[in-house]
Amino acid sequence: MGTNIKILITGSDGQLGKELEQIAPLFPGFEFIFFSKEDLPVHQPGLVKDFFKNNSPHYLINCAAYTAVDKAEQERDIAFRVNGEAPGVLAAVCKEKDCRFIHISTDYVFDGTASLPYKEDAATNPQTVYGASKLEGEMKAVQFDPAAIIIRTSWVYSEFGKNFVKTMLKLFREKEEINVVNDQAGSPTYAADLAGVILQIISSGQWQPGIYHYTNDGVISWYEFAEVIRELTGNSCKINPIPTSDYPTAAKRPAYSVLDKTKIRQVYGVRLRNWQDSLAECLKKF
Repeated sequence: MGTNIKILITGSDGQLGKELEQIAPLFPGFEFIFFSKEDLPVHQPGLVKDFFKNNSPHYLINCAAYTAVDKAEQERDIAFRVNGEAPGVLAAVCKEKDCRFIHISTDYVFDGTASLPYKEDAATNPQTVYGASKLEGEMKAVQFDPAAIIIRTSWVYSEFGKNFVKTMLKLFREKEEINVVNDQAGSPTYAADLAGVILQIISSGQWQPGIYHYTNDGVISWYEFAEVIRELTGNSCKINPIPTSDYPTAAKRPAYSVLDKTKIRQVYGVRLRNWQDSLAECLKKF
């Protein structure tokens, strides 16, 4: 792949955007443009179109999202503007400007009732406003740019932003005993690993449109996740496993949200890191 490939990252102030910024220097052949939600509000079509009038990126990685899962139940309009409508706007501009579009989505598009990992073509059935808004974003992205790539992921964490790992570290400092849900199964995703995979796809020079699933390797509960974070940080906080019924939330959480990663491994040769290895690497940054 030649030099001076321009890559625009929207939502660069989030976990994934920040990790892309961290590894950008490792890709000298790429020119990165990082735009936070303040720099380029993706749900405002006029601003998006104005940007593309004066700039010609070759790739757009849309990390911009409304991710407050519980709050979305009361803020449906803004969730759908950012997660549902904006991807369509970006996709339409990308198609018009011959810019490759990568959009990030979520396990919440599924209902969480499966017992085997969800494949990309499994039936979607979101149970929350957040999940429904993200599914609409997927559909709009493909509708306006059939050549788009959508990557669904789950349980994302990093040293940046708000996430489960940072919440646990805070609680370990503040409390001697905590309760963590033990009946929801999923796979964590270190945002730095996801960032690397996205740039691996771009670097491959092989553009295969469609939906892909990516997480770290392994299936655990939130309780097991918390226990390993505790062990790796040498903390003495006591963690009690509890059922979801003892921890009510505004938005329903999927009981099972494991994603099948076969496709991304076969098409792009992506190697999945074990979730514990990735977690250990992330914790060294705190």
